[in-house]
Amino acid sequence: MDFAHSPKARRFIERVAAFMADHVVPAEAEHRRQLKTGALPWNQPPVMEELKAKAKAAGLWNLFLPDEEHGAGLSNVDYAPLAELTGRSFIAPEVFNCNAPDTGNMEVLVQYGSPEQKERWLAPLLEGRIRSAFCMTEPEVASSDATNMRATAIVEGDEIVLNGRKWWSTGIGHPHCRFVIFMGLTDAQAHKHRRHSMVIVPLDAPGLVIERMLPVFGALHEPHGHGEVSFTNVRVPLANVIAGPGRGFEIAQGRLGPGRIHHCMRAIGVAERAFELMCQRALSRTAFGKPLAHLGGNGDIIANARMAIDQARLLTLKAAWMMDHVGVKGAMSEISQIKVVAPSVAQMVVDQAIQMHGGAGVCDDLPLTELFAAARVLRLADGPDEVHRALVAKLALKPYAAAMDASR
Repeated sequence: MDFAHSPKARRFIERVAAFMADHVVPAEAEHRRQLKTGALPWNQPPVMEELKAKAKAAGLWNLFLPDEEHGAGLSNVDYAPLAELTGRSFIAPEVFNCNAPDTGNMEVLVQYGSPEQKERWLAPLLEGRIRSAFCMTEPEVASSDATNMRATAIVEGDEIVLNGRKWWSTGIGHPHCRFVIFMGLTDAQAHKHRRHSMVIVPLDAPGLVIERMLPVFGALHEPHGHGEVSFTNVRVPLANVIAGPGRGFEIAQGRLGPGRIHHCMRAIGVAERAFELMCQRALSRTAFGKPLAHLGGNGDIIANARMAIDQARLLTLKAAWMMDHVGVKGAMSEISQIKVVAPSVAQMVVDQAIQMHGGAGVCDDLPLTELFAAARVLRLADGPDEVHRALVAKLALKPYAAAMDASR
């Protein structure tokens, strides 16, 4: 396995790092100020549109898409360090049009969308003119097991009718959100992997109601937010079904593979920013006559954090390399492994950085509380740790079980 950056990747790394330092990080405070003082609770800060225009003009746009027709033409291994760089800032992914859930929705439409769906929904997403949301998780059932899903998507003639309630629909609060992708049960009697459908639903469709926006540790994460959404006899044309009825599970698996690893790449960036803040604090803060770095076990904490981040990065790169060479199905164990490891490492390092900062670590003067929330949520998003561990164990045991069966 070769994790060395290709010449193309190195050029992008240099450009993205410079853009982050020159434009994105200096704009974070202004973005926050505009967000809190805008005319609407869920307004798009003008500085974001300015940054997007600059990134697009610089050719730093849709970096996550591996084909050059729609994106930058980077492999997963080459995109990984770019996602890590953007993970250091909450506003960076949107600046480069690489923010979830739009990334996953764009990947779905690129791979499975009809020409009409691509023209109406994919094109403006690729251009950054609109935003979108993904409606899969449900409040009444354990949604990590898709067979529990209660929301329905029933075909009636040339329409499909949607009913149910979804929540944690990230992005639905954004003022530029124009559609959601809804996953529902179409045929309960079909094979378990052929029961569901994915449907494009305009946000203004009659019967679609955003019931509330859900706070995360007290924060609403505007302007994107996470919504609880009800669908009551929502009727859309059958042409809005992606790839046809019954293919929802197939699409979900294809969507979640890249999405999970993108989250992990950004989680490494979260950990790196927290580590940087922790080291600066450890050297600049003095207590009991010494810098914090030389007190108690703080040296060990810093060393262990450094090693944990580097290990997580290597596992992420291994998963990315396998996705490039054997596909998502062949990399299932590695994707699940890093989905457990990267958020846990990020959460640990952020928590240690908070501790090193004392009272300053738990207020909004620093980004640590937001970083902690992001890492903690990621241990649930796109499948909880327990589900991924179960898959890793299942795949690890498979050859041993086969050998035992053969010896009987």
